Amino acid sequence: MATYDITPRIGPNLDRHLVFPLLEFLQERQLYPDEQILKAKIELLNKTNMVDYAMDIHKSLYHTADVPQDMVERRVEVVARLKALEDAAAPLVSFLQNPNAVQELRADKQYNLQMLNDRYQIGPDQIEALYQYAKFQFECGNYSGAADYLYQYRALCSNSERSLSALWGKLAAEILMQNWDIALEELNRLKEIIDSKSFSSPLNQVQSRIWLMHWSLFIFFNHDNGRTQIIDLFNQDKYLNAIQTSAPHLLRYLATAFIVNKRRRPQFKEFIKVIQQDQCSYKDPITEFLACVYVNYEFDGAQKKMKECEEVILNDPFLGKRVEEGNFSTVPLKDEFLENARLFIFETYCRIHQRIDMGVLFEKLNLNYEEGERWIVNLIRNSKLDAKIDSETGTVVMEPNRLNVYEQLIDHTKALQGRTYKLVSQLLEHAQAQPAR
Repeated sequence: MATYDITPRIGPNLDRHLVFPLLEFLQERQLYPDEQILKAKIELLNKTNMVDYAMDIHKSLYHTADVPQDMVERRVEVVARLKALEDAAAPLVSFLQNPNAVQELRADKQYNLQMLNDRYQIGPDQIEALYQYAKFQFECGNYSGAADYLYQYRALCSNSERSLSALWGKLAAEILMQNWDIALEELNRLKEIIDSKSFSSPLNQVQSRIWLMHWSLFIFFNHDNGRTQIIDLFNQDKYLNAIQTSAPHLLRYLATAFIVNKRRRPQFKEFIKVIQQDQCSYKDPITEFLACVYVNYEFDGAQKKMKECEEVILNDPFLGKRVEEGNFSTVPLKDEFLENARLFIFETYCRIHQRIDMGVLFEKLNLNYEEGERWIVNLIRNSKLDAKIDSETGTVVMEPNRLNVYEQLIDHTKALQGRTYKLVSQLLEHAQAQPAR
């Protein structure tokens, strides 16, 4: 069942706290033995301050009420450290909890720092203490408190690197609390910084984009408009290049978004070329399904891949989200994916065949003749296929749709201006990044 599990590829690109929801999903789906999952959880917890949670996992794993002495000692250390950080940040925390005092803050950070120092004797040490306190709260699993303190810290911080680190922490906290609207705002804010920031090495910028895309999966497959926005982000040249070079497994999620997105996008044709190019570096049933339909035109192979796609979706932590309906649980994305996948097969099949036997087609679609005929009529109308139904022979007749030479010329050159603009922009960016000689 774990054949297509890509959690081992995704995990290294996430904050360790973000890995816990993935492990919970894998445990629920029983993709791995319980003992293996519990050991993975303890290994992660040992690098955090969530000692109580680690103790509970240890008890479950070894079926005992006792815990190792080092865990008990670690808990004492964590409590003591938390108290020390709380005391160090207390002056600034007290100020931030006073509504009248907070009203004195302005958009000008330098003014705020001077005002805090002059009136409240709050200086850089107390501001740094707030960051450390927020970070420690996050490591303890208090994501709500960490998010609040990190937000307030960024409003006062004048160190761009620390502010960026705080923003990553704030994003992780909002994801873990499932505040998808706020998390999306933080994601967009972080993207702007990554795209505009001057990195010491281009590789660091690429790595930041890869991290951002992995973290964004939590948001895009839970937010109402996420399936459109994942295409907007992942399909940008800089991000798509990062996927192809360093994280090709993310093609699974971009391919899924294209399939379930009801608005067919012009970028889809270009994405099929990416699937074709990257078949050697990465493939799974979802990307292979698109290759079968749009590259190799293997419709029998596509039907087989659809069954494998169903397994992939059910066992993927992001795609297999369950919704409880009474006594039943469903995976909405699975049903939507399979329905649209059938449409992909039918539309492509219609475009390369002149005459299709409706009886054979309806049998494959599990529809009776009347329902199938109605379904065909609506599909032809919505997809703008040049076709007609021959009721006497029980076939769908496709009319040839050939572009004349002028239409072909326009079709091939209409995107030329956009491509030229992108090429010039990339050349200018490269020239500006070169050190002056």
